[in-house]
Amino acid sequence: MDILQALMHINELVGDIFSKYPSWSYLILFAVIFAETGLVVTPFLPGDSLIFAAATLATDGNPNIYMLCFVMMTAAILGNMVNYQVGYFLGPKVFHKPNAKILKKEYLDKTQHYFEKHGGSTIILARFIPIVRTFAPLVAGIGRMNYWHFTIYNVVGSVAWVGSFGLLGFWFGKAPFVEEHFTVVVIAVIFISLLPGIYGYLSMKMKSKHSDS
Repeated sequence: MDILQALMHINELVGDIFSKYPSWSYLILFAVIFAETGLVVTPFLPGDSLIFAAATLATDGNPNIYMLCFVMMTAAILGNMVNYQVGYFLGPKVFHKPNAKILKKEYLDKTQHYFEKHGGSTIILARFIPIVRTFAPLVAGIGRMNYWHFTIYNVVGSVAWVGSFGLLGFWFGKAPFVEEHFTVVVIAVIFISLLPGIYGYLSMKMKSKHSDS
């Protein structure tokens, strides 16, 4: 419930960070974005809503929109890189048993093949889907996706993610409707972020039904 309340009042929370901890504000936002994208144990942290809310404050000049986007883009890029490395070194140890019933070597091979074929678009699109963006770089590392390919798509996805939500917040954050109904806007942002994942899940279920029939 505390996490839900924090999301619903994310604008007030971010405002308190910049007013009470001005010297640490950018570092705090960096840490949240880094953890949300780089640590598989914290996928529940705010991402889209945090970027949007922080950018709405930048319309008054504090924080600086350019510094804000730079800090959060850097956090997103580094978070994914750490997550990839964890998967890269964890994969062979987890999938090394030839007779494993759950973590089979063939699953690792399929994952590797998938990311070689669709990895670029997966890494970029995953940025816009909560929870999924936390696990995508881990799976890419486990599947041994080419590191330089991953790095390029990671940078592109991070810049597109932070840039899009940052600009939306900066341009529309002070609009009367947004200010008066900020909680509703945050819910809409979260819901829109979930749409690709919902669509993918429903498509997968439909394909499964067709294959079984």
